[in-house]
Amino acid sequence: MSMISLEAVSKWYDSFKVLDACTTAIERGEVVVICGPSGSGKSTLIKCINALEPFQQGTILVDGISVGDPQTNLARLRARVGMVFQHFELFPHLSVLANLNLAQVKVLGRTRDVASERSLALLDRVGLRDQAAKFPAQLSGGQQQRVAIARALSMDPIAMLFDEPTSALDPEMIVEVLDVMSTLAQEGMTMLCVTHEMGFARRVANRVIFMDHGTIVEDVAKDAFFDDPSARTARAQTFLSKILQH
Repeated sequence: MSMISLEAVSKWYDSFKVLDACTTAIERGEVVVICGPSGSGKSTLIKCINALEPFQQGTILVDGISVGDPQTNLARLRARVGMVFQHFELFPHLSVLANLNLAQVKVLGRTRDVASERSLALLDRVGLRDQAAKFPAQLSGGQQQRVAIARALSMDPIAMLFDEPTSALDPEMIVEVLDVMSTLAQEGMTMLCVTHEMGFARRVANRVIFMDHGTIVEDVAKDAFFDDPSARTARAQTFLSKILQH
């Protein structure tokens, strides 16, 4: 069974169809990059996977659990699927350590001591243990995003979703976030990443999904996507020619 599977998933905003019969599967330990022009449905697609966005047609399964089933405990599902956003989404009034501890205590039922031990180990892993007592506003953007990754990992997720995690960062900060993501990939974490960082995709991804106008236009191995552009659709070729120039 695939870790994440989507079958003919469609979504509308009123009369506008933002996702159109999207079908794909992500295997355990696989790293898949989703790319495409702005407004193509990339972020909406991954938000549907952990029910941050509802969808109207199709089926999404995460480790065999149906996301769209009204009986599914969505809070428990989201605890198992880590999500890292473009703008960090840290609680500004809590310290870095408290940001990591909160959901562990409230959702997983860990004691504060156990949660803190796990949090400090993860902050060490992303190179920020010495920042545990600080508040988010005292950190750089890259540091805040690494804290957000550590917070998602603190829930012991079976998969991680990244929604353009570097798009709000300065170039120097992008590298430190991508390094953490690359390490996760090397350790076997199942990852689905919306990103325009094609260097990261080349280095880390197993597969690339290219979206346009709410549809999955390409879903191919990384090498096929980058090394054989003549075999890609005309739309994917145009996108690649523009984005690889930068």
